[in-house]
Amino acid sequence: MDFGLFYFADDSGAVETDRYRLLLDGARFADENDFHAVWTPERHFHQFGGTYPNPSVTGAAIAAITSRVRIRAGSVVAPLHHPLRIAEEWSVVDNISHGRAGVSFASGWHATDFALNPSAYQDRRTVMYDRIEQVRALWRGESIDVVDGLGNPGQVRSFPPPVQAEVPVWITSVGDVETFRSAGRIRAGLLTHLLGQSPEQLAEKVAEYRKAAAEASDGAWTGHVVAMVHTFLGEDNEAVREQVRPSLTAYMRSSLRLILSSDLGPEDAANLEPDEVDFLVERAFEHYFDNIGLLGSVDKAQRIVANLAELGVDEVACLIDFGLPADEVLSGLTHLKVLRDACG
Repeated sequence: MDFGLFYFADDSGAVETDRYRLLLDGARFADENDFHAVWTPERHFHQFGGTYPNPSVTGAAIAAITSRVRIRAGSVVAPLHHPLRIAEEWSVVDNISHGRAGVSFASGWHATDFALNPSAYQDRRTVMYDRIEQVRALWRGESIDVVDGLGNPGQVRSFPPPVQAEVPVWITSVGDVETFRSAGRIRAGLLTHLLGQSPEQLAEKVAEYRKAAAEASDGAWTGHVVAMVHTFLGEDNEAVREQVRPSLTAYMRSSLRLILSSDLGPEDAANLEPDEVDFLVERAFEHYFDNIGLLGSVDKAQRIVANLAELGVDEVACLIDFGLPADEVLSGLTHLKVLRDACG
């Protein structure tokens, strides 16, 4: 099992003098201790994830202070951007890092994000796959068709040339089985999580992904599955439970309201009673702590990692910035290294 760090902070919105300290110091730790990757997402217009509006910017910062760890977008919301900008920005990261860049692509899900490109929302899934193939072509040095400011058709290629011959690609999916299959068909990795699907459901979907990947490659490749998992380890399970409870429940509450706002609409989500939200969050916390998250002791976490391996997961992306103070998170990374060494 490979281990990386994943960042998706719930930003308090308060004025901070060192907002990205945990990101940068964590990346240094990952680099010095042979972790596999550091992932940063793309989020807009909401405190949930709002610390990370552009993963190529955070990726470039990580590239400049590390030498070994892979640097990945988890994810680029492809329909929001022109493929030339995606290829240009990530080629810069690839050059700064001497060939360590990789990109997971997402279609986007929250309509407000598409204020950046409203016309792409309706067909965002189709647009995402088109963008991926265009970025792949640009990365290989090929040209794509464009129309300039005067309405003239032409072709352009992107610069600078990247270091890697091919861009490492993943597809981000929250659980739609057809997305799993599609990722396999285009020979992309898969980035997912267990917040919205049971372990049994994930195993079935991973099997479908592996089947599609094998068919697309004539059996030469069966894919690469990364699971995002909230992570904080310590000496004692119950002590860690109470240590993470305030931060993780607040994180889950922020996430839940954003999801409900997207699914139900802002007015219906706002009409939920506080005790209803508290009940949902508390149930989610206890289930996640006991059965899914890398939360508690190293021994407990080893069992979770073994379960993930049985589900078909190749790499754990450890989400560490869910609200605990930076010093606590950074000191806890020593326990994560012990876990990584035990499961390597």
